[in-house]
Amino acid sequence: MSHPPSPRPNAVVAVLAFAGIVVSLMQTLVIPIVPELPKLLDAPASDTAWAVTATLLAAAVATPVMGRLGDMYGKRRMLLVSVVMLIGGSVVCGLSDSLVPMIVGRVLQGLASGVIPLGISIMRDELPAERLGSATALMSASLGIGGALGLPAAALIADNFDWHVLFWTSAAMGVVALVCVVLFVPESRVRSGGRFDLVGGIGMAAGLVCLLLAISKGADWGWTSGTTIGLCLAAVVILLAWGWWELRADQPLVDLRTTARRQVLVTNLASIAVGFAMFAMSLVLPQLLQLPAQTGYGLGRSMLVAGLCLAPSGLVMMATAPVSAAISRARGPKVTLMIGVLIVAVGYGLNIVLMSQVWHFVLVACVIGAGIGFAYGSMPALIMSAVPASETAAANSLNTLMRSLGTSTASAVAGVILAQMTTDLGGYALPSENGFKVVLAVGAGAALLAFVVASFIPRQGPATPGEPVAREAAEPAGATAE
Repeated sequence: MSHPPSPRPNAVVAVLAFAGIVVSLMQTLVIPIVPELPKLLDAPASDTAWAVTATLLAAAVATPVMGRLGDMYGKRRMLLVSVVMLIGGSVVCGLSDSLVPMIVGRVLQGLASGVIPLGISIMRDELPAERLGSATALMSASLGIGGALGLPAAALIADNFDWHVLFWTSAAMGVVALVCVVLFVPESRVRSGGRFDLVGGIGMAAGLVCLLLAISKGADWGWTSGTTIGLCLAAVVILLAWGWWELRADQPLVDLRTTARRQVLVTNLASIAVGFAMFAMSLVLPQLLQLPAQTGYGLGRSMLVAGLCLAPSGLVMMATAPVSAAISRARGPKVTLMIGVLIVAVGYGLNIVLMSQVWHFVLVACVIGAGIGFAYGSMPALIMSAVPASETAAANSLNTLMRSLGTSTASAVAGVILAQMTTDLGGYALPSENGFKVVLAVGAGAALLAFVVASFIPRQGPATPGEPVAREAAEPAGATAE
């Protein structure tokens, strides 16, 4: 595939970050219309919930698979495939008026989630060393930026236009991203070649689907139901068998020996806790802002106002990317990660005592957003300094998957807490103020757990990601260049 002979760093960074933000919008795109979906699609609420769950499951499967395919056959090529699936899914949803096409479209949108780790990997291969730190920090943070900016935009569209416009808007943004990638992003010259591990791909997909189904639907099915317990047991058995296969495969989907390196393993474990901590904010703040004022703790605001209160956190994440990179250069990305999760914990602590005014929530969202920006910005540097260049996309994809496991777990845990701690308002059971405070405390605890886990990352000097000598030394003999 042809590509520009000399990539322009500013254009490459801008285009890849935009593509990352567009893809991350998919998670919050349907939130404003979720309560209306049963009426809009003429289906029970338990079925329309799959419009959210299907995207989550598809993303979990696609992220590591697309990363591996990118390492093998070209990261830009897989990036373009991902964006095309995003556009296709958006068009299908835009044309849908019933449940099945909506779920099909949402699955296609979820399959595009490999864009962010692929973008980080392209940056490693194409950008000069002095630009790499801030660029990958911005690309990594785009996962949170898109979510924060997407909620108010989606609420605005849903309030003023037909709900299909949500998906036509995402399709249009996808087309813009596609054209920009074609024009400005070069194909990475680093490839591993080889044959795709189909058995490993099927095994990992089956294990992840069982695990995430149990986590995301356990509250609906009952945590002690046969279905939930059966899925958990199936996930354990399948993933153990998958691990056995990967350790014996000549060209595994995930090189478990690389992921078992202390730096990669501990970073991924910390990522689960960070993903958990980040998502608690997205669950609690909008609910507190929208609950009726008669509760004594709700502020009775609209979904649009709630989204606008969270939007500044996305801008803060964007602004902290260069700061995160500067700290990583000076002190190492381990220090940046630990600073970030401490800031997140402080943000949740603030929210426990400040939850009576709109500006309280804007302040808390900005503090937590700053912490997430630092933490997410440090993770690609930690991963990339510990893996060969030919495995960058697969390793970054696995790290992104770990964050997703954290967010899925946060959703389940918060759902259990808020369902158990309720108050009565006019005959309706609503989550109690103490229930929200417990979820906030759990979010702070997850951030502190991430701090403790991150302390076990091997001690490092200042980050110098992308240094040519380091790249060559890390690159295995089997890697090929275009």
